[in-house]
Amino acid sequence: MEYRLEHDSMGEIEVLSDRYWGAQTQRSFQNFEIGIEKIPMEVIRAFAILKKSAAAANHRLGRLDDQRHACISQVCDEILAGKLDGHFPLAVWQTGSGTQSNMNVNEVIANRGNEIAGRKLLHPNDHVNMSQSSNDTFPTAMHIAAVVELKEKLLPAMDRLIQTFRRLEKENEGIIKIGRTHLQDATPILFSQEISGWSSMLEKTREMAVASLSGLMELALGGTAVGTGLNAPKGFDTAAAEAVSQMTGIDFKTADNKFHALTSKDAIVFAHGALKALAADMMKIANDVRWLSSGPRCGLGEIRIPENEPGSSIMPGKVNPTQCESVTMVAVQVMGNDSTIGFAASQGNFQLNVFMPVIIYNFLQSVRLLSDSLRSFDLHCAGGIKANRGKMSENLNRSLMLVTALAPYIGYEHAAKTAKKAYQEDISLKEACILLGFLSGEEFDRVFHPEQMVSPQ
Repeated sequence: MEYRLEHDSMGEIEVLSDRYWGAQTQRSFQNFEIGIEKIPMEVIRAFAILKKSAAAANHRLGRLDDQRHACISQVCDEILAGKLDGHFPLAVWQTGSGTQSNMNVNEVIANRGNEIAGRKLLHPNDHVNMSQSSNDTFPTAMHIAAVVELKEKLLPAMDRLIQTFRRLEKENEGIIKIGRTHLQDATPILFSQEISGWSSMLEKTREMAVASLSGLMELALGGTAVGTGLNAPKGFDTAAAEAVSQMTGIDFKTADNKFHALTSKDAIVFAHGALKALAADMMKIANDVRWLSSGPRCGLGEIRIPENEPGSSIMPGKVNPTQCESVTMVAVQVMGNDSTIGFAASQGNFQLNVFMPVIIYNFLQSVRLLSDSLRSFDLHCAGGIKANRGKMSENLNRSLMLVTALAPYIGYEHAAKTAKKAYQEDISLKEACILLGFLSGEEFDRVFHPEQMVSPQ
């Protein structure tokens, strides 16, 4: 292996000759050999957006010449195209400000830019990091990455599953089944009504996710080290935010209060709250689906779901609700991520939060897992849900809670006695009601209509 010497304020250090990073990246790479979790590429691409935007703002304000501006922009485009992915090796478990990752991007841009220019044109600090600090660039990259991933991955995945549930709702209109509360029989419900609850959960959590975007679209860039904007020219923050907006097509804006933007991570906490709510709802939906499809002979068996793969290495013919299980595992991971993010966000001391890499790592993992999970669940499970009408009808007609329809005519206590007698003697509600002398057969038939129990009278 061949090495070259790079230097920083601490002296010289060897770097692999085929890598574009420099001394500060190498020191971090060597000093934080912790875990396998790397700074996500979504963050690196967000850095490329902000570095290109910062260069544009500095150029516009007369601080950066044409050639350096063009060179920085070209390398940023290469990063965005994925051409330099192997040059960002740093661990999540580094400095809590993300300083080394900011410098990693600065050094790669500078060294690759100098290679393009054929001379020492760019300095990682003086030119690529001009008007910036790691303390305002890392939170800016966090927000850019969060918004882009929410808009481009999670929301479309949610929309597809919502449309699937809306289709299933229409396809299953008019099918009456028994409702359940406390895992016990309850009053009847339409299967389409049950499905509407699922789609509404997704619609509501989608609204929550969208509501969180406004806070995430505020950028810390321009606050530099402690929020004062030291070494950044007047108007840089606004110009840089405008450039980010132009690049992404998303209406980013500079944060009104940079002291808040550097030290508080409340926008990320709020946004991840929506992800936790989605995870909680998906846990409920997946559990409903696997309960309703349980069996095939000794469970509820009210719906059928696609059979995707063998379910047992010992029991021939067994098929399991694996997509539901995958969804529920993703849900608990997201809930764990929420705890991590909440704790980390509470640790903003004075002018800076120094838990930023772990916050964005967990946030982006949640977005990625939920997006992929919803897409997989839609494709391999939800889209193929079929009602087992025979089983639904059988369970409906055997339910003792249909006695609720009699309460307005014979009273709550008599209705309870009817249900208990029917259960204890294994007879129908009609037989029990007649034997107890509460209604005649004709009276029972006149007032007992389960199909009328699924909507307000």
